Amino acid sequence: MQGQAQQQAYDRGITIFSPDGRLYQVEYAREAVKRGTASIGVRTEGGVVLAVDKRIRSELMERTSVEKIHKADNHIGIASAGHVADARQLIDFARRQAQVNRLRYGEPIGVETLTKEVTDHIQQYTQVGGARPFGVALIIGGIENGEPRLYETDPSGTPYEWKALAVGADRGELQEYLEDNYTEAMDLDGGIELALRALASVNDNELSPEGVGLATVDAESESFLELSNDETEEYLAELDLLGSDDDSDEQEPEE
Repeated sequence: MQGQAQQQAYDRGITIFSPDGRLYQVEYAREAVKRGTASIGVRTEGGVVLAVDKRIRSELMERTSVEKIHKADNHIGIASAGHVADARQLIDFARRQAQVNRLRYGEPIGVETLTKEVTDHIQQYTQVGGARPFGVALIIGGIENGEPRLYETDPSGTPYEWKALAVGADRGELQEYLEDNYTEAMDLDGGIELALRALASVNDNELSPEGVGLATVDAESESFLELSNDETEEYLAELDLLGSDDDSDEQEPEE
């Protein structure tokens, strides 16, 4: 009984390490990320691709209100998986940091610099009493000095750089698909195809344009572009992934 009581104390305290060096609240935050619908990032020679699963639980919900892809700056996009409100707070923070950098230094912020600013902010919430970690993971992609860069933020406040990654639901299966099919020489269209095929692989090989979000950051123009439903539908039709729009038995989105 005493051991159980000690376990519960470690469980509740964000500032207390367990005897084996774990912060349980951070691990719970990672579980919240797993409950969110999937997001994928792919780095190519031509730029960065962000693709997200925008499935919703009700036909009465306006699909435009489900936002999983965000513009942080002209040259940086962010995709999220996890709690919607937490994602919104971090993206607003990222946008402020990008604007502060432009005002202070007269130049766009680096992708790595922005990612570390965000993860430093996230990390503060793993060591402050009376707060909880952010239950969201972000994929931050953009162009830095003409080179595509792609990063992940973890609820612990740790940044990771990737060539291609998935966060959210079905991460294991999606990551395995990306590892098997990714090639560094692919162009931007190749990255879009890879991201869409990866999402389709965990959705019965069918996707609807309303249920998928797509955005690119082109290396040449260094500009963020979110694709419309019509443009997404063209890609899905070309790849023979266009399916029916049926969300009747899908999980609750967390973003």
